[in-house]
Amino acid sequence: MITTSQITAEILQKLENIVGESYVFTDLETRNHYGHDETEDFVFPPGVVVKPTTPEEIAAILMVANENLIPVTAIGARTGLSGGCLSIYEGIGLSMERFNKILHIDEQNLQVTVEPAVITQVLRESVAEKGLFYPPDPSSQGSCWIGGNVAENAGGARAVKYGVTKDYVLNLEVVLANGEIIWTGANTLKNSTGYNLTQLMVGSEGTLGIITKIVMKLLPKNTHNILMLVPFFKADEACEAVSAIFRAGIVPSALEFLERDAIDWAIRFIDGLNVPIGPEIKAHLLIEVDGNYPEILFQEAEKIMGVVEQFQIDEILFADTEDQKNALWKMRRSVGEAVKSNSIYKEEDTVVPRYELANLLNGIKTIGNKYGFQSVCYGHAGDGNLHVNIVKGDMSDEDWNTEVTKGIREIFELTVSLKGTLSGEHGIGYVQKNYMDIAFNKTQLELMKGIKAIFDPNGILNPGKIFPDRL
Repeated sequence: MITTSQITAEILQKLENIVGESYVFTDLETRNHYGHDETEDFVFPPGVVVKPTTPEEIAAILMVANENLIPVTAIGARTGLSGGCLSIYEGIGLSMERFNKILHIDEQNLQVTVEPAVITQVLRESVAEKGLFYPPDPSSQGSCWIGGNVAENAGGARAVKYGVTKDYVLNLEVVLANGEIIWTGANTLKNSTGYNLTQLMVGSEGTLGIITKIVMKLLPKNTHNILMLVPFFKADEACEAVSAIFRAGIVPSALEFLERDAIDWAIRFIDGLNVPIGPEIKAHLLIEVDGNYPEILFQEAEKIMGVVEQFQIDEILFADTEDQKNALWKMRRSVGEAVKSNSIYKEEDTVVPRYELANLLNGIKTIGNKYGFQSVCYGHAGDGNLHVNIVKGDMSDEDWNTEVTKGIREIFELTVSLKGTLSGEHGIGYVQKNYMDIAFNKTQLELMKGIKAIFDPNGILNPGKIFPDRL
């Protein structure tokens, strides 16, 4: 294991020579600040924090690290939920915060070239001003960075219609572990030229290279949408309705599931939010359709109503104004924060074929009863992605550290048995790595480790992530 004692005075001097003394930090306060993200309460301070501003500076840093076998962990906005940017072996914490520019919006080709520290919402709003649309919209879009979205293959509410981050990445500038700088592909919509290095980098969580520029495709901006909140008397029926909507020929632009506790906690968390909920309501679907022709959207909304009315529902709420729409989306995007404000919790990111959602939800509740924990479930039901917040509440520390771990393994085993997998958008990182044997056999994991070894022979890039401690 590399520790701070191995960040010698000589190495510090080399780092200062590369980026300047004012961008190298060894004080404990700064190291602690860059040593955590939103994953539970983990703190792993890097041995030194370095803030480069050019690909060439990163290349020089990696050459020093590679030569001296020092771990390097790229650190983004620290909004992640799987511990992907935690410096668990100390070493160099490579803060990407100075790579914060939108370099070019290409209105002719509907593309944007952006640096990794641009806030996702800033990018979405900047291209919207030009009549363009970047669809991926993770709940943390107001604070997360595009680079982290690429590293984790982030999704969001509108992935159900428009896809996730990988579907918009065309080309990447990457600094390899040995300091070489490469482009992974081409700025074209089609590319059948060799192995797809671009898509290999997406979702690799900083273990294969450091991304310094991103070329992404854009879409024309839609002009209209309809948003409705549908209350269900049975949570599993809300899950069943998801698949039924698609089978009826409708592809919503968003289709979110929130069980009762998720909405209750979000309402208490957000001042001034008033969403009437009957006492017998167990879950809601938040459904959006979008496009450019209001008459078509009204037809789609009516068809959705016809589907959900086959189930036991209460009165459907239509958001009539932009303020109402924003309030409902704020409620949905605040659930994770609301749960965290109430209790210590662990968040899992399961995903199954959407028809299996009801089986997944019921199984999670059964497992929770078996091991004595409460779960709050919500997520992107339209693409089968269910976030499971396991709440500590009154559990003893012993049960929290032992029984919950057993329960999580059973949840993942259930998920995989339903033809799903461990993570839909949060990544594996540090906290999920020892469950990877559930989704992959030894041969598959060895193939992945072989790819890692080709890109990073000395294993300096974000070590201790993705792969289980024992194969």
